[in-house]
Amino acid sequence: MSDTPHCYRHPGRETLVSCSDCGRPICADCMTYAPVGIRCPDHANVGGVKPTPARTVQSMQRRTRSIAAPATMVLIAVNVVVYVITAAQGGGLNVPGGQLFADWALQGAIISTGEWWRLVTAMFLHGSLLHLAFNMFALYWLGNIIEDALGTPRFILVYIVSGLAGSAGALWFSSAFAVTVGASGAIFGLIGALLILEYLATGSFMGQAMILILVNFAFTFAVPGISKGGHIGGLIGGIVATYALMRYRHRPQQKLGILVAVAVGVLSLALAYMRVESYVL
Repeated sequence: MSDTPHCYRHPGRETLVSCSDCGRPICADCMTYAPVGIRCPDHANVGGVKPTPARTVQSMQRRTRSIAAPATMVLIAVNVVVYVITAAQGGGLNVPGGQLFADWALQGAIISTGEWWRLVTAMFLHGSLLHLAFNMFALYWLGNIIEDALGTPRFILVYIVSGLAGSAGALWFSSAFAVTVGASGAIFGLIGALLILEYLATGSFMGQAMILILVNFAFTFAVPGISKGGHIGGLIGGIVATYALMRYRHRPQQKLGILVAVAVGVLSLALAYMRVESYVL
């Protein structure tokens, strides 16, 4: 027997999404996007259902789990620890550098020599304290929502795939010797994931996620020194991976969704390889 939850309103539909208010599993047709998460039809509007003591306890438990999204918290901790190390090795709290920074940063010319791990490790480096703070705030807010909706394993998959897509995009939009660091590509992937979840819940792309995308891209293209390719690549990677995972979330198609998401990561590696092979050094 399958352990996958079934929508409480449509028992024949398996789902990995549950109401952020009462915790009951809901399918795409029953999801309503709200500022505090994804809700079931009964809790879509204030006053829709009078809370009972049992539902109040369920709601508190659900919100506690959401706030303590394990993968999100671990990612934030790793980013902070790495920043502390690079700040200690570099020029101070706001001037990270040193050996770890040099070994992990994304630079096409060095990647072409075989240091492919930089496509991943660059996601954990940041160029300043403000850079770190901005990205970690975004990761905390988006991560709690996306991890709660997709589940921890799928959230990690979307995050890594988006980061790889962001690294590939950064390589294509920069010179061979340009240095790129930051979790922004992966975070833009989470914004893309939010766009897909919102679309599935409301049937429209014109919501909070789209506003986030437009505002952030305006900032991306207005401020010098920001990786345009990293943001574009990460957003595309997150959108495609999340759509595949949600589109094929029911058995027996779940593996297909995972394969498509993994394929996005493999394609990102292929694009990165094509880019570094094109250098004339």
